Amino acid sequence: MAQRIADLLSGHGGYKKILEIGPGMGVLTQFIVPKSQFETYVIEIDRESVDYLKQHFPALEGHILAADFLNIRPDLLPAKQPDSTESFAVIGNFPYNISTQILFKVLDMRDRVPEIVGMFQREVAQRIASGPGNKDYGILSVLLQAWYDITYEFTVPPEVFNPPPKVFSGVLSLRRNAKTELGCDERKFVQVVKHGFNQRRKTLRNALKPLGAPEAALASPFMDKRAEQLSVAEFVELTQLMMDYE
Repeated sequence: MAQRIADLLSGHGGYKKILEIGPGMGVLTQFIVPKSQFETYVIEIDRESVDYLKQHFPALEGHILAADFLNIRPDLLPAKQPDSTESFAVIGNFPYNISTQILFKVLDMRDRVPEIVGMFQREVAQRIASGPGNKDYGILSVLLQAWYDITYEFTVPPEVFNPPPKVFSGVLSLRRNAKTELGCDERKFVQVVKHGFNQRRKTLRNALKPLGAPEAALASPFMDKRAEQLSVAEFVELTQLMMDYE
């Protein structure tokens, strides 16, 4: 299973470096390091795991970052060198309790991260990959799909783990699309998406009222729909509309 996950790394976008987040004892790492076309780095917060990796993966010498991915400065990745602007892929069997935080941090570095391969709790993976009209479609779906083409690759059953968790897992690949800008104010876009889904059972006319949109904007046909009915492109169009009336 770990081999299947590692083999999803495609080189999309021309990156030469890989950053594995949370390698632990190297279950996934052992299948990444032999990929000679890439230079592998790992970032791990647990000291015992760092010591294990140093002992068992001599090829990673100088490539192990003993740090918290969520708190490290982006310009120190993938190698701990200030002001780095190189592109790199991100891969990991991500800790389920912080997997969405990891993705939001990667999203901030999207122009440097052309590919993401990861294992998540299945429900989270389904949410990320879902399209409009699906009950799983939500904030994370829209914000990530605005910048990445996302594929739900396969489901991982609990019994392949030791000890087995109580949940199924899902593996995703995310590959950066060609967009360099959304075509609207990104801050406002995030605001519109979040407000729309925070009251997802309401029409957007009601859900977006706290943003103070004037009646002319609220009269748009989009406002008669719920957030889960809008595509990413329609959210961009709606954001433009909201900005036009500010």
